[in-house]
Amino acid sequence: MLLYRVIYASEAVGTTGSSTLSIAQILGVSEPNNRRDHLTSCMMFHRGRILQAIEGQRVDLERLMRRLEADPRHMSLNILSNAPIAMRRLEAPAILCADPATLLQKIGLPCISLVTAPAAEAMLELSLAA
Repeated sequence: MLLYRVIYASEAVGTTGSSTLSIAQILGVSEPNNRRDHLTSCMMFHRGRILQAIEGQRVDLERLMRRLEADPRHMSLNILSNAPIAMRRLEAPAILCADPATLLQKIGLPCISLVTAPAAEAMLELSLAA
């Protein structure tokens, strides 16, 4: 079974990701949906931006990306990486990446809007190593 990893960045609309309650609601919906679709993911929110890595089978990822592109909580959704992977690195259906400011600082960027595909992969590796 060939697996893929998609990493995207987007601009959060309204209060999306701006409070603990908002984040908990997003993760509360994402977790059962991702479990159903056999997807694993890691998400971060920083200064009105969202960065997420998602792993799974191509058909499941494509279906999720269509839903996210139509989701009114996202603007300017930009796919940074969409590539096959040898094995999953993410273990949980939906986890929140802790301390995005520190991860951004470690790769030398002030905000998610400047993250490139290699920088996103580096941030993922740093968060998994923590």
